[in-house]
Amino acid sequence: MTIVAGIRFKDKGKVYYFDPGELSLKRGDKVLVETVKGIEMGVVDIEPRDVPEEDLVLPLKKVLHLAGEEDLAIARENEAKASEAMKIAAEKIAHHGLEMRLVDAEYTFDGSRVTIYFTADGRVDFRELVKDLASALRTRVELRQIGVRDEAKFYGGLGPCGRELCCASFLSEFQPVSIRMAKEQNLPLNPSKISGTCGRLLCCLRFEAENLNAERGREMPIEVGACVVTPAGEGKVTGYNKCKGLLTVLLEDGTESEFPEEEVDEKK
Repeated sequence: MTIVAGIRFKDKGKVYYFDPGELSLKRGDKVLVETVKGIEMGVVDIEPRDVPEEDLVLPLKKVLHLAGEEDLAIARENEAKASEAMKIAAEKIAHHGLEMRLVDAEYTFDGSRVTIYFTADGRVDFRELVKDLASALRTRVELRQIGVRDEAKFYGGLGPCGRELCCASFLSEFQPVSIRMAKEQNLPLNPSKISGTCGRLLCCLRFEAENLNAERGREMPIEVGACVVTPAGEGKVTGYNKCKGLLTVLLEDGTESEFPEEEVDEKK
């Protein structure tokens, strides 16, 4: 077992494991850590705990120390610089006539590099843009194209269910979602019905698919073709919805209805 602390660098972003050393860390503490990009500031999301080594990518980078007032001041200054970088980038993109939509910009803690995130419908040749930005911002510039799901996660919003978008509220990583998941849930294959605000398939289709897989082991309480008694009269079982626990019954009047399995009794 190895003691690790989970650090998050962005709200609702992925949690990364670091070696806390002898530091006593609490959830919500702001810390400075060593990353492949250099020194970065993050927030403790998971307090130090034991994790099996096979679940980790070793060696772990270290948590250097808790962020002090001076560190927090640098972080605020970097946020102001990032806002200014967005304005300059927008001007340069318009000047070069590139089909790009700016999303965000962030400086590394030491200010040695700024990463600018954007979306585009296809590949963009931004080599000349990078040169102009590096000259204007006087630092190393990295342009990173992100997907529409990442864009939706950044901006947030409400989904068709009326709740905050899953990606903006609790999803830290995107998992693959396929049209097969919608088919297995007997959903209408209408793009407007099964797509999120990002235009991609709803993330919640995967949640339901996982529940469906868990329910597949359930046995059908009454066999198909069995004569049953329902609150609406007698009939024959024609199907079973495992996820909802509903039996489909063809009634004597020729209509087909669904009933909760506990409300259906097999005719003796």
